[in-house]
Amino acid sequence: MMEEVKEVTPNLSVSCHNINVTDVVKDGETLTFVVVSKKLSGTGEYHVDRTYDDFEWLQQHLFAQEDEPGIQGVIFPPLPVKAHVNPSVKAIKQLGFLGIDQWEPYRVAMETYLRQVASHAILSKNKAVEIFLTSSDPPGRQKARKNIFNRLSQAMEELRKESHKDVDDFFQTERDHNLTLTGYTKTAAERFLDVVLTEQKIAVAFTHFSTALHLCVEPGEDPDKEAFSKVCVKLSEVFDTMKTSITSVAENNLSTLGLGLDMDSRYQEAEKEMLFRRTCKLVELEAASRNAERAKPGKKAAVAVLLC
Repeated sequence: MMEEVKEVTPNLSVSCHNINVTDVVKDGETLTFVVVSKKLSGTGEYHVDRTYDDFEWLQQHLFAQEDEPGIQGVIFPPLPVKAHVNPSVKAIKQLGFLGIDQWEPYRVAMETYLRQVASHAILSKNKAVEIFLTSSDPPGRQKARKNIFNRLSQAMEELRKESHKDVDDFFQTERDHNLTLTGYTKTAAERFLDVVLTEQKIAVAFTHFSTALHLCVEPGEDPDKEAFSKVCVKLSEVFDTMKTSITSVAENNLSTLGLGLDMDSRYQEAEKEMLFRRTCKLVELEAASRNAERAKPGKKAAVAVLLC
């Protein structure tokens, strides 16, 4: 039950800095993540298998802490979107760097998410985190109710409230900066993804050139053919070296600036969500204040008595 999972614990039984997603196993259309966490006491480790549904279960329970002090102001670590085993063009565009046909970047992104949750001063106290990292049972099979933060993100609600001006200049400025940075970061990530994809295409072209040159090699004792064959072999080796080099550059770009831009983009969206929650609370407060002002004197007195 959700109420049971919302209980808090003093701290986790695992080291937040030693949480690793060691492998991603593909079984049909399902991806399974092998999560290894080092115990704080002793030298043992927890080994658990988790699907994306389990990660969603954890995120839902973190969102559901509506009465936890300070939770409304938390920028939640953004959970990467669900990967597809055979992604469509639309899915690849949505996934960005995590949609490239390699599981290593996705593994790193999920591992980073878990470490951020486990090291968070408020979120790590939720019992769901301990269950996720240590329980041998798959928690994602339990049905989690829809939470208030998901409801607040609905399109109709955003259209009605997101343009509402904040009474605090600091938060209004932060909202304006967030709106600008969200667009810039997303554009930068998309452009850099194009660079990485182009580098990968160039690497494939070098491979084709190398293979084609080997087709030109002919055995025989003709000095001209022998000399031409040697040139083709040498050129093929050059293209192989160039392919190895550009592949290394593409992989490095993907695992460094690429993943950094991807995470920054998702965090900008997470901050936008937090600021939107504040805006919704602000609208509710202003509506309640207006209703209180319109209340009859007798009702005002009754409310004052209830508040005392």
